[in-house]
Amino acid sequence: MAPTLRRVAAMAPLRLRVRAGQGAMDRPVRWVAVSELEDPTPFLEGDELVLTTGMRLGPQDAYPYISRLVARGVAGLGFGVGLSHEGVPSELTEAADRAGLPLVEVPRETPFIAIGKAVSELLAAERYDELSNAFAAQGRLTRAALQAGGMGAVIERLAKEIHGWAVLLDETEAVLHAAGDGAVKGTHLVQSELGRLRAPGAPASLALSGPYEHVIVQPLGDHRRVRGFFAVGSERPFSPVGHTVVNTANSLLTLSLEQGRDQLAAVRRVRSAVLRLLLAGDRQAAGEILEAVGGGLPTGPLVVLACEPRDAEALQDTLPGFTAPWGTLVVALVPVEEAGPLVETAAEAGRVGVSGPVEPSELATGLDQAQRALASAAPVMRFPDLAGQRLLSLVDPGVLSSFATSLLAPLQEYGSRADLVESLRAYLACNGHWDAAARRLGIHRHTLRYRIRRVGELLGRDLDDPAARAELWIALSATPRGGGR
Repeated sequence: MAPTLRRVAAMAPLRLRVRAGQGAMDRPVRWVAVSELEDPTPFLEGDELVLTTGMRLGPQDAYPYISRLVARGVAGLGFGVGLSHEGVPSELTEAADRAGLPLVEVPRETPFIAIGKAVSELLAAERYDELSNAFAAQGRLTRAALQAGGMGAVIERLAKEIHGWAVLLDETEAVLHAAGDGAVKGTHLVQSELGRLRAPGAPASLALSGPYEHVIVQPLGDHRRVRGFFAVGSERPFSPVGHTVVNTANSLLTLSLEQGRDQLAAVRRVRSAVLRLLLAGDRQAAGEILEAVGGGLPTGPLVVLACEPRDAEALQDTLPGFTAPWGTLVVALVPVEEAGPLVETAAEAGRVGVSGPVEPSELATGLDQAQRALASAAPVMRFPDLAGQRLLSLVDPGVLSSFATSLLAPLQEYGSRADLVESLRAYLACNGHWDAAARRLGIHRHTLRYRIRRVGELLGRDLDDPAARAELWIALSATPRGGGR
């Protein structure tokens, strides 16, 4: 805060005397301007203490001169006596008193430069105090972030620092932490404005101002993905130092979120390793590892979900129970009795393949079934509903696997073009419809035509022959798509 005119006038060495406008002496003084112009206002910004000896002012100029200063928003007028005028002209005093503009008499013994130096020193001291307070506030916020409930503690501390309220919301706009009077009302206001921060080309932050409240809203995270939102509100406008404190809180909250994401990523890598152990049949080692990160193994008959979500992280946060990344997929192990609603939840996030019921010791079979079901064209497919699975169950799995490996080997060995297998799968799943298969693969139909022609050449088969298609489809059914082995 800038020093007030009352504080400046009270400085004994300056020997200033208040002649008018005593009721407005608490105005801030942000600078001192010396001018003998009849109209100095074009060179002023407002909140200045204007100093003059009045050498160009006559009795008739008093009211227009004071009116211009008031309109410009100056803090006050200092009139130097003993040069052009032995005392402050009564016309000037009356005009200032009528306009409510503080007018101080400056004795000849007090140089104008002394007043300028005094105000500059006060401004420097105020600025130093503000910066010191800002550094202290940053320290308190940092210590709050290091507490057990870091983000909540930062919000509590920040509300006190700004003498207002603060709120933290997650990416779905749900309130995580709120503190300070007015937080509930402020949260409703913020939630109604968040759409502006989600829109294309959105600003980096929002500043909302009303007669009795000033609000700042900022997203948390980076430009690639917003992890949440953070807002503060106060009855007073935020000073530059206040903005510094708010930005410090934003950095601390973002850091806490990212650290939390890193911890989640580490846990997911552990879960992926646990899933490999489960598939290998080492349930004891898998259970010991999972227990170390605060989890337990699923028991009883299970259903395996192989999910191809639009957002793998979000799906793993949403699905309860055991989930793990598996290559480009997310694998979930869910109890049979809970499978219905969980499949629906997973389906909202992307495509899902669902195994039949399996025992914990048969998870490798369950994952294989789920991946085969996912390979179908349907958004949600259950393995028992796949056409031909009853027939394939009659074939020895080892014989079927050897048949598939031998038949598809030319495609797997064709340089780096492993996409030939998936192109063939999509082509057959779409019954030879070029446009549908190309859309499913996300490529141009001419690219697909080239690949399928190359498949026919490598395999030495006519893909228009129904018998050849049937053989290839059986081989592909024994070769699950995706996976992270």
